Amino acid sequence: MGSKMAGNLKTSLIALGGNLPVDADAPQATLSKAVAALQSDDVVLRRVSRFFQTPCFPAGAGPDYVNAAVAVETSLTARALLARLHEIEEQFDRVREQRWGMRTLDLDLIDHGGAVLPDADGFARWQGLPLETQMQEAPGQLILPHPRIQDRAFVLVPLCDITPRWRHPVLQKTAAGLLAELPPADVAEVTPL
Repeated sequence: MGSKMAGNLKTSLIALGGNLPVDADAPQATLSKAVAALQSDDVVLRRVSRFFQTPCFPAGAGPDYVNAAVAVETSLTARALLARLHEIEEQFDRVREQRWGMRTLDLDLIDHGGAVLPDADGFARWQGLPLETQMQEAPGQLILPHPRIQDRAFVLVPLCDITPRWRHPVLQKTAAGLLAELPPADVAEVTPL
């Protein structure tokens, strides 16, 4: 393989989502192109989930979302990979105006080799934030694993498609175990396209 990557590889999990068109592309096409854009000398795609449709929240606030997850192997640090994800979002006209608003493309770094960032206390603070605070406050630094994974069927369903046995490095539960704890109605809303 002609890759420049050397020994220090980490497996990273990335959640993809979007519900607004880019140019003439529907969200599903945008996500396909974003997956292709991830592949580089220092990021190798290992697994790509099916694409799933998820209702907009709150209901009726906009078009349905398309969600997916990918596993990559990379020599990049978590921060460098996050910067790459932000570059790809910009290529697809992502505008960060509203927290949790509608978007053309959202790439969330879910896990990077099991790292807990900035540290256990910093992770615990963000994971335990009340919903109202989450909606108004964004972390000024990278939090890993993503502090909301366990609450989001639209992340866990695609994640279970590619790595059901992935273990959350703080909660010590598998992706399948976390999904099983969500309300069945939430899970049922995430349907394969």
